[in-house]
Amino acid sequence: MVEWITSPGLTDYDTAVREMEARAEAIAQGRADEAVWLLEHPPLYTAGTSADPADLTDPDRFPVYPSKRGGQYTYHGPGQRVVYVMLDVGRRGRDVRAFVKSLETWVIATLDQFNVKGEIREGRVGVWVVRDDKPLTPAGTPPEDKIAAIGIRLRKWISFHGISINVEPELEHFSGIVPCGIAEHGVTSLVDLGLPVTMGDLDVALRHTFEASFPPLAPVGPPQG
Repeated sequence: MVEWITSPGLTDYDTAVREMEARAEAIAQGRADEAVWLLEHPPLYTAGTSADPADLTDPDRFPVYPSKRGGQYTYHGPGQRVVYVMLDVGRRGRDVRAFVKSLETWVIATLDQFNVKGEIREGRVGVWVVRDDKPLTPAGTPPEDKIAAIGIRLRKWISFHGISINVEPELEHFSGIVPCGIAEHGVTSLVDLGLPVTMGDLDVALRHTFEASFPPLAPVGPPQG
């Protein structure tokens, strides 16, 4: 079973990390079920393990938290659904690349529930949308904006951290960083795309599409012999 947890209000980042790590350890020891935790953070920046200090362009704007997840700088704040996934990757194939691909597929399927076409780009982490409603780039192509970020960490083959999807955050808050180290592309949200989507709507879509990417685990049988 996967336990779904939804936290109201805004969750402190350090508190969330402590709770994720504790839950991941409990899963590894067989004391707890897998979990998906839905929450929002107050405005903050996190620096992943590949973060370049030069990409933090306004270091005094919001609190900055070093993070052990993969990736570079990202923003979290109200109006953005953070989805922390504490799943047993060891029992789901022990393939980190395949696990990240499953996260991407899940995000894309969720966006599809709102007729938004999310896409993956080689060399760019996260999920992107083509903005046919904006002027062409100097290269003559439609601009592409990021709508979801992905960054995970594994410990004892249990994942934590996860994904974030922009529902209606203050997009200007992303200007204090170079999101994920990519300066030539923008950031968008479901509401910015003209869709009257609520956080509750997104949560329903996330649950509806989850098992297609993460089928239930087979029960663990009794020890043999």
